Amino acid sequence: MGCCQSSCLTETHPENDQSRQQQQEHRNHSQAVSGAGPDPAVANGVPSFSEFSLADLKAATNNFSSDNIVSESGEKAPNLVYKGRLQNRKWIAVKKFTKMAWPDSKQFVEEACGVGKLRHRRLANLIGYCCDGDERLLVAEYMINDTLAKHLFHWENQTIEWAMRLRVATCIAEALDYCSSEGHPLYHDLNAYRVLFDEDGDPRLSCFGLMKNSRDGKSYSTNLAYTPPEYLRNGRVTPESVIYSFGTVLVDLLSGKHIPPSHALDMIRGKNIVLLMDSHLEGKFSMEEATVVVGLASQCLQYEPRDRPSMKDLVATLAPLHTKPDVPSYVMLGISKYEEAPPTPQRPLSPMGEACSRLDLTAIHQILVMNHYKDDEGTNELSFQEWTQQMRDMLEARKRGDYAFRDKDFKTAIDCYSQFIDVGTMVSPTVFARRSLCYLFCDQPDAALADAMQAQIVNPEWPTAFYMQSVALAKLDMHKDAADMLNEAAGLEEKKQRVVKGS
Repeated sequence: MGCCQSSCLTETHPENDQSRQQQQEHRNHSQAVSGAGPDPAVANGVPSFSEFSLADLKAATNNFSSDNIVSESGEKAPNLVYKGRLQNRKWIAVKKFTKMAWPDSKQFVEEACGVGKLRHRRLANLIGYCCDGDERLLVAEYMINDTLAKHLFHWENQTIEWAMRLRVATCIAEALDYCSSEGHPLYHDLNAYRVLFDEDGDPRLSCFGLMKNSRDGKSYSTNLAYTPPEYLRNGRVTPESVIYSFGTVLVDLLSGKHIPPSHALDMIRGKNIVLLMDSHLEGKFSMEEATVVVGLASQCLQYEPRDRPSMKDLVATLAPLHTKPDVPSYVMLGISKYEEAPPTPQRPLSPMGEACSRLDLTAIHQILVMNHYKDDEGTNELSFQEWTQQMRDMLEARKRGDYAFRDKDFKTAIDCYSQFIDVGTMVSPTVFARRSLCYLFCDQPDAALADAMQAQIVNPEWPTAFYMQSVALAKLDMHKDAADMLNEAAGLEEKKQRVVKGS
C-alpha cells in the first residue's frame, strides 16, 4: 500500500478524523434529542427531522447561488435564506448562518432538534440541519407563494381581501399557540416577512423564528420602533414579547401598511379606526369585526407585558371571525393554485452513470477494474518496430499501475500511470480515466478533471470520459455543469446501445 492509502479510502468523507467524530456526535445527539433516527421518513407529507450533508445543500441551492436567495426580512438580515431543490424534487428553504454564529456545534444541534420536533399544518416545518466545520444551516419546507409582506405591501394585481386577513391572523395565532403548548413559547422577530403562503395559498409561520439568529445574538433585526419595549430595556425575549410582535402583525393586516406601534396606538386611542384601516378595503369589510381586531391589537401593544392577552385568548377571539371557511386561500389571495410541473424526462442511467450521479467513488472503482481495457480497442496501432525495450518498460509501468489501482493504492497507481503517460508512445483513455479516479480519491479534483478531458480527446465518443468529468465537476462544486455532463454521457451510452442493437 502507498502512503495515500489511508486518506484516499475515506474520500467519500473527506473530513479529518476529528471532524468525522464531531459529525457522528452530532448525529447521535440529534437522534437522542429528537427521538428520531436519520431516516427521513415522511409523516403527513412532512419529512422527519434529519441531518443533511453540506454537499446535498450545495447541490440543492446551486452552490448557494445569489439567484437562489429568498428574502425573509425587509431589512438586511444577518443570515441569508436560500431556496433549493433536493434530488427527490422537493423544494426546501435553507437558512445559512454567518460564520461562527453558533461556535458550539452541540448547542446548535440541540436547539435545531428541539424545533425539529414540532409538526403543525400552520408551520413551515423544520426538516433538518447541517453542521460541517464552521457551517451552521437549517432546512425547512419551502413556501412557494411568498410572504405576507409581499402580498400586503407590494401587491401587483390585488390586495388581500378582508376575510383572508382574518384567516391569516387566526392561523398565525394557532401556530404560536401550538408552539407554546409544545414548550416553544419564544418566537424571535415576528413580522410580516415571517408569515408565508404554501402551494394552496394557506398561511404558515416560518419555523426559523423559533431559533435565535445566533447563540448570543440579537433576537430582533427589524427597526427598533417595532421592537417590544422590554426587549429594548433588557435584551430578553419573553412570551409576552411575542404577543407584542403579533400585535404589530395585526396592525399590518388592518392598515395594509407598516405603521409603528406607537402611531397605531395613537390612532386607536383617538378612535380613528377608519383612518387606521387600509383604504383599499373601503366598503369591503365588517366594521364590527374590524373593531374586535383593533381591540386585540391595542391589547397586544400594551407597554407593560402583564397587560397583554395570552395566545390562547387571541385564538379564542379570532377563531369565530374566520369566515368563508369553504373558499380556498389561493382564491382569496387572487393567485392560481400551484401545480408542480411534471419532471423533465431524464435518460436512464447505466450502473456507471448511477455511480457517478451519487459520487460513489468506490462503485466507480469497481466498474473500472471490471471493465479493464475493453474500451481502448482501436486507439493504438503499433508497428513491429515500435515494440522496443522502451515500450516493454512502458507496458510494465502500466501493469504495476493496474495492480496498485486494483489494490486501491492510489498514490502508487498515479505514479505508475504517469510513467506510462509521459512516454507518450501509446495513448489509453482507460489509463486517463483510472488516473482521474485516483486523483479524486486523493482529493485532487482539478487534476481529475484534466485527465477526464484527456480521455475524451483520445476517445471523443466514450461515455466514461464524460462521466468522470461529471464527478470531477461536482467535486469542484460546479453542479450545473456536472449535471449537464452526466446527461451528455448518458446520451452517448444510449446512442452506443442503439448502434449495437442495429448492427
